[in-house]
Amino acid sequence: MEATAEPVLYQKLLLWEQSWESEEEEISELLIPEPWKPQDSSGKEVGARPGVRAQLVAALLLLAVGFSLAMWQLHTRGSSAETLGSVTPPPSGHSHRPGVYHHGAIISPAASCSHLGQELLVAGGNVVDAGVGAALCLAVVHPHATGLGAMFWGLFHNSSSGNSTALTSGPAQALVPGLGLPSALPTLHLLHARFGYLPWLRLLEGPTTLAQEGFLVDTPLARALAAQGTKGLCPLLCHTDGTPLGPGDKATNPKLAAVLHRAALAPTPDFAGDALLSLLARDLGLEGPSAEPTPTLEPALQLPLAQGTLFTTPSPSAGPELLALLEAALQSRVPSPDPCLPPLQATESPASSVLATVDSSGSVLLLISSLNSSFGSRHLSPSTGVLLSNLVAKSEINTWACPLIFRGSPDGTEADVLGLVASGNPAVARVTSHVLLSHLAGPQTQAQHQHQHLHQQGPTESPSVCGQGTVLQVAAHAEHAHVSSVPHGCCPFQGF
Repeated sequence: MEATAEPVLYQKLLLWEQSWESEEEEISELLIPEPWKPQDSSGKEVGARPGVRAQLVAALLLLAVGFSLAMWQLHTRGSSAETLGSVTPPPSGHSHRPGVYHHGAIISPAASCSHLGQELLVAGGNVVDAGVGAALCLAVVHPHATGLGAMFWGLFHNSSSGNSTALTSGPAQALVPGLGLPSALPTLHLLHARFGYLPWLRLLEGPTTLAQEGFLVDTPLARALAAQGTKGLCPLLCHTDGTPLGPGDKATNPKLAAVLHRAALAPTPDFAGDALLSLLARDLGLEGPSAEPTPTLEPALQLPLAQGTLFTTPSPSAGPELLALLEAALQSRVPSPDPCLPPLQATESPASSVLATVDSSGSVLLLISSLNSSFGSRHLSPSTGVLLSNLVAKSEINTWACPLIFRGSPDGTEADVLGLVASGNPAVARVTSHVLLSHLAGPQTQAQHQHQHLHQQGPTESPSVCGQGTVLQVAAHAEHAHVSSVPHGCCPFQGF
């Protein structure tokens, strides 16, 4: 699929503290006041006379020393960024509590994928680059919840334009009865082609390496294997005796690595998608796929409020229903931080994966993906290493997917932006509503205070109030990026 417009470039992210640069400028002004102009002790220019040559030589020496120090400092910072995947904080001791960053941040269920997203941000990428790269990483390391066989929904707020855009994989379709049509690659590529900045190839480097060289099984994947068993998953996620891999065991998926490599080098996303579908059709004994993915980008739904504007995904997601419930709750009385909205109607409790990225200018990307059941259909394609979903036309996974973005009304300063995305069972929408109503009802609407609320007295402390689930929160406030989760500590985050 071809991009419909040129990529949107966000405000350039600075890799170092502005205070460092200003300090260097002040020092330079003190040490080298226009060295090319000889001056006397009073600061006045003089003509050619004895001593002027010595003054000029001394000034040039100072300039050379200053330049050498600056180059050494840049080299040190660059080496640190390459080693740690983040920028070393300035030696002044200026810092923030965990979850608050100067430039950008990402939160996801896997530490390796959050780290990969952070590296893309530091490399000059925007929130779409970081989110898509992390989503492809999760497709490798969390095959129980997502993958190239998954469907995706997303919500992107562009601080440059003030617009919000909804991403969908299109309607659920069957490759064959009981096996869902893979749509991850064309869906994520469509989002990146429209809004990303880094090359598509750069986003697939990390996930391809993880699939080829191996990744360590983390706790979420190990728990899913222990609970669900290994039927249909060997040898990918099994020991030689058929027992499931445990925490810290290494897994590889070279077939999936080959698919990602081909997708990175494909001349068009359609070519990459067709190549994957052709391999899957061959595995299934089909002449060719009977359908093709139809991902879309469309304007997000909006709900104007006195405090700002709510954005969410349109039907067939649960976005319209959730907006109606929230509007009724806000109009019925002064919103209280305590109410839990009724659970949205859904007959299934699908397994899913969520992630969120934010930058300090207020751009936000929320992504949800699912194979429907844990490990999907458990049909592992031998030619591609892809686990196919069991998302078909009657699946109701998207009847509860409802990412929310709230953009506060500007009051002479830059508007605050809050993003919420949930995974788990349909009851998590109640947790999302609880967090949002708490944010709107509180005497302070700053993202910093809301961050504290989540960690100290919100649903984190009593998740049973609004049902079990996971909610990721990202926010932009006062030129800082904030990330947190309910329950606290469930999902690793990274930023700089």
